[in-house]
Amino acid sequence: MNNVFKHLTSLVLPFTALLFIPWIIENNLAISNVWIFSIGVFIISIGLLCIAITTFTFIKIGKGTLAPWNPTKNIVIKEMYRHVRNPIIIGAIIVLIGESIAFISLNIFIWACVFFLINHLYFILYEEPNLEKKFGDTYINYKIKVNRWIPKLKPYIPTETY
Repeated sequence: MNNVFKHLTSLVLPFTALLFIPWIIENNLAISNVWIFSIGVFIISIGLLCIAITTFTFIKIGKGTLAPWNPTKNIVIKEMYRHVRNPIIIGAIIVLIGESIAFISLNIFIWACVFFLINHLYFILYEEPNLEKKFGDTYINYKIKVNRWIPKLKPYIPTETY
């Protein structure tokens, strides 16, 4: 039960960033064009799928969550993480861009840009230095071979097992 609670509480972050803040920013979320809305929903679906796959990978392999209060115990270099270092955040940005399209909202698009900038700084200043300390050469090699934001088509295959 405790693990279930930890996993559920980790949903606070994506719920806040992807639903609550956009709703606060744009409290008049009306559908003005069904075709544009449909395109936005399709893009949102892609982002949510990316978040779901990478979150389950985090839980299964990393034995933790994306939440700082329940960090992973193991380094995760599987599935999407072999192509890009931050697929959960990329998925979240895709969701926010989809929302900005679905509701034709410049404000939500600006929030997507701010969200990206906050995460970019967080990863450079805090997350990556801590992952280097926690996982050592394994993470440093991974960091050299796999981009932070732009996915590579060819997956990185680590030489060591973890």
